Amino acid sequence: MLMPLQHNLTALPPLSLYIHIPWCVKKCPYCDFNSHTARDAIPEQRYIEALTRDLESALPLIWGRNIHSIFFGGGTPSLFSGEGIDNILTTVRSLLKLDFFAEVTLEANPGTVEANKFQEFKSAGINRLSLGIQSFNPAHLSALGRIHNDRDAHNAIGIAKDNFDNFNLDLMYALPNQTLLQAQQDLNTALSYTPPHLSCYHLTLEPNTPFLHHPPSLPDDDLSADMQVMIETTLVTANYLHYETSAFAQPHRKAKHNLNYWQFGDYLGIGAGAHSKLSFHNRMIRQMRHKLPREYMDHALVGNPVQTEHEISTSDRSFEFMMNALRLTNGFDLSLFSERTGLPITAIHKQLELAEAQQLITRDHIHVTPTLHGQRFLNDLLGLFLTSST
Repeated sequence: MLMPLQHNLTALPPLSLYIHIPWCVKKCPYCDFNSHTARDAIPEQRYIEALTRDLESALPLIWGRNIHSIFFGGGTPSLFSGEGIDNILTTVRSLLKLDFFAEVTLEANPGTVEANKFQEFKSAGINRLSLGIQSFNPAHLSALGRIHNDRDAHNAIGIAKDNFDNFNLDLMYALPNQTLLQAQQDLNTALSYTPPHLSCYHLTLEPNTPFLHHPPSLPDDDLSADMQVMIETTLVTANYLHYETSAFAQPHRKAKHNLNYWQFGDYLGIGAGAHSKLSFHNRMIRQMRHKLPREYMDHALVGNPVQTEHEISTSDRSFEFMMNALRLTNGFDLSLFSERTGLPITAIHKQLELAEAQQLITRDHIHVTPTLHGQRFLNDLLGLFLTSST
């Protein structure tokens, strides 16, 4: 039985919708997401029916609230047909209230890009595309196990630019045997397309991935740090705003969906293995859907998509807020902490003092900002808030 929070929220945060499409053509060796190789035909229609039942079962938890943004993630959502994405969004519009300018993003793999399909996605209501480019170097793409090559990457970006005013390019750095010059070449190539948004991720060895068990030859820490500095300097010089640890945007092109996560907003996740964080005036919960696609469909179709649900404890709310908000390079207003957690700022007063003493943050009576040192050693900074309590 869920227990009430010790502190109530005075207002509910923005609400986003995440829709997980779990299938990929091939599982990449570095990927720890809930994605599954599509060995047979994807059961698109059955999965859409499961998503519909999933959303219907969640309606009592979010009734009356507007949807701020929608994100189709995966897996590879672009494996679905344009008609399938249209059916999903039609159902969403019939059941939920969308903001008039809601951002609707779909992730796409350059190896699954077709001009006609992108036009269908746009007609369905997708208004932002996120392309998993990762690299333009054929050797690095091969080392990462990607199904696309450099030609596919260039072709996909060209089609994206023809169809979408707003799009993101994902790049990775510190790749197997990558040099600083090669990382610079990848970035320069991406910039030649003037993307509204760039996400630049450091390749990491995640648990339960082939790369962790059989690690490739990766750049050392010093070279990886040089790549990070090069990326940040180059993009700031190109008038991109570095607004989150791995995110860079042209003016007024920040990712609304991801920004809602980082500001500890709410999100309903539907689909196999999707996570939700939902606030109420007197409690806050997290949910996870059944993870395996077949298991998820079986449960969702009978109205039981949720595998686990728990309440976020008072002390965990403090840490989870900081874990997200401190990724923002400009930090956060102190009022946002109280607004999103229901807790007084005094709940983390000692931790803030300690972080400031260690020069990991700067602050005044209104705002907290991670220093460059705090951004570089974010895990150390976050560790201070693991002990926060009320």
